[in-house]
Amino acid sequence: MADRRIIDVTLDERTILWRSADVEQERRIAIFDLLEGNSFAPQRPAPDGYQGPYRLAISVEEGRLVLAIKREDDTPLETLILSMARFRRPIRDYFAICDSYYQAIRASTPQQIETVDMARRGVHNEAAELLMERLDGKIAVDFDTARRLFTLICVLHIRG
Repeated sequence: MADRRIIDVTLDERTILWRSADVEQERRIAIFDLLEGNSFAPQRPAPDGYQGPYRLAISVEEGRLVLAIKREDDTPLETLILSMARFRRPIRDYFAICDSYYQAIRASTPQQIETVDMARRGVHNEAAELLMERLDGKIAVDFDTARRLFTLICVLHIRG
């Protein structure tokens, strides 16, 4: 029986040099929400017919996104490597709008915070759609899963 979901996700902590309390909170929420509900289905059939659940390790190596997919028992299933070139601008835009959002939370009116938050969600949604497009034919994910995965990809790109 198929159980096409992620049951565990880890980030390569070696690539994360620094993160603020705000970013750490975003990471915790993204992982919690991801594990609470996700749809994740590698499209390449496993030789033995394995169909989940999955453990996922996310890292960035030599400018490429690495998604190491493992079985429930932690044995390797497959590794997907994607170029980060198309993600550079969305990541940069997301960092910029998140900075504005965190500043607005501390010093702006509720209306100003809502305006910045709407812009932040828009950038996040566009990036999730890009991730879904890049995963097409490789891993089927739903929109919410793509949004949470994009958040985690961003965390790996913080350089202090």
